[in-house]
Amino acid sequence: MATPSYRLAAAVTAPSTSEFLVVRQLPPPSPPSTAPGEEEYRRYVDSDLYDLPSAPLRRLAADEEPVPPGVAVGGVEDGRLDLSRFDFPAALDQILNQLGLTSAMCGEWRLLKYAEEPEFGPDAGVNTVLIVGSLESKPEVLQDSCKWMSKEGAWKLLSGVKPGGTRIGPYVYIAFPKPELSSNCIAASALASQEYPPGLTLVPMKSRTLSPFRTTNLVVVQANGGACGSKRSDFFACGDALLIDPGCCSQVHTELADLVNSLPKKLVVLVTHHHNDHIDGLSVVQRCNPDAVLLTHQNTMKRIGKGNWSSGYTAVTGGENICIGDQELQVVFAPGHTDGHMGVLHVNTNALIVGDHCVGHGSATLDSRAGGNMKDYFQTTYKFLDMSPHVLVPMHGRVNLWPKHMLCGYLRNRRAREASMLQSIENGAQTLFDIVSRTYCDVDRKLWIPASFNVRLHVEHLNSQHKLPKYFSMEKFQSSYGIHFFCRWAVAYALSRTSPAILAGSALAGGLVVAYALGRNAGNQPQDSARR
Repeated sequence: MATPSYRLAAAVTAPSTSEFLVVRQLPPPSPPSTAPGEEEYRRYVDSDLYDLPSAPLRRLAADEEPVPPGVAVGGVEDGRLDLSRFDFPAALDQILNQLGLTSAMCGEWRLLKYAEEPEFGPDAGVNTVLIVGSLESKPEVLQDSCKWMSKEGAWKLLSGVKPGGTRIGPYVYIAFPKPELSSNCIAASALASQEYPPGLTLVPMKSRTLSPFRTTNLVVVQANGGACGSKRSDFFACGDALLIDPGCCSQVHTELADLVNSLPKKLVVLVTHHHNDHIDGLSVVQRCNPDAVLLTHQNTMKRIGKGNWSSGYTAVTGGENICIGDQELQVVFAPGHTDGHMGVLHVNTNALIVGDHCVGHGSATLDSRAGGNMKDYFQTTYKFLDMSPHVLVPMHGRVNLWPKHMLCGYLRNRRAREASMLQSIENGAQTLFDIVSRTYCDVDRKLWIPASFNVRLHVEHLNSQHKLPKYFSMEKFQSSYGIHFFCRWAVAYALSRTSPAILAGSALAGGLVVAYALGRNAGNQPQDSARR
């Protein structure tokens, strides 16, 4: 497995108070607002996100001399972290520059916490070293991007979330957790997990998912403070714990069973859609808790086999409210990936769980075999944008802190691909392989098969909008699915993986074998047959 990267985050406190400095985070870069087609995205802007200042923390090479960290060691006693093997001074200088401070203004630094990121993929993850230090005196003037915040103020913003309001990032929550906000649902489990936003615990578990990911995020919600029942009775479904998409493979079913057995018995299970990497653990949940209530769309349920879930279920169509202790969630109908695809809004934190509508890296594939539809996908994306979520929680990859930026990026990508496909068609492409090979020429050819499903849906979307040239035959295009596409893809894939000399030699050898077999077969035939 690849080596993780590291970041240093610092809680810089004011003398004789509990206040600490936070920095307004910079959103990822976007295309210039004057670029073609950018007008409609200008109104989709994520609200301000404040977090502890942080910087990349470089691990020293084996032949580099250790650097005195200048940080008092304490709190990491299990050997996971050797502070002398990191370039703390360089990272700390970057952090102080963000705050407009100098090292002379700060007192002693001490280690606050070391957080290892679970395996969200596709990269090796980012581990975080959190340190805390106090200023010698409180500066009278701060940079515009910085402000003082108290723990109470941060907790209020984390728990009393309003769409479009100021957001608090994960480093603040990791550094200053409030027990009343935490679900603490797998504290006794050996499974690696991450809780952010408060109340939502993500447990990436090995699954039968597609490359480049290896895991599916199991989302766990548990009643805060050990509450033993719902406080309201006017909800569609109530429970003391909720599982979303138990899709781990059989290799980790034992770990899933341990987790389910540790949860309260009043358990609600929600499945966003029917793909194996989202339902492979359902049978384990039912075996451990036969009274668990399953919620999903009827189009999803008809594709879930009896071997996964053998008893009844409760159908949801979107808009249903779920109560887990004092936490509220709302089901969101989100077709596009499939025709029964669902999302879930965690109302307390305005966090949107998006299933496979978005993924943590790259773009999502739509399943045309299960009602996947490009028009629905566009409409769902706009629905998500209008909801103004504070974070997006995909089922593959890490939490995204810039939801509107990500969703607009998906729209840009879809439109760009669709324009490229239309250009390919106008330039003579007639078959599925022709369009895939031209549109995705910059993508690894092993990904052309899943990409072909999106191409089919894009072309159908263009056809429904009457944008295809009149001479383009949808009948011919549709006849090029299946074995026709696969054979041409197999040749193209082999060409990309094999040197020309080896490929030519293989073809020559294959031709000689066929010629020899045909000649031998002809020689063994009766003479009267040979004369015919």
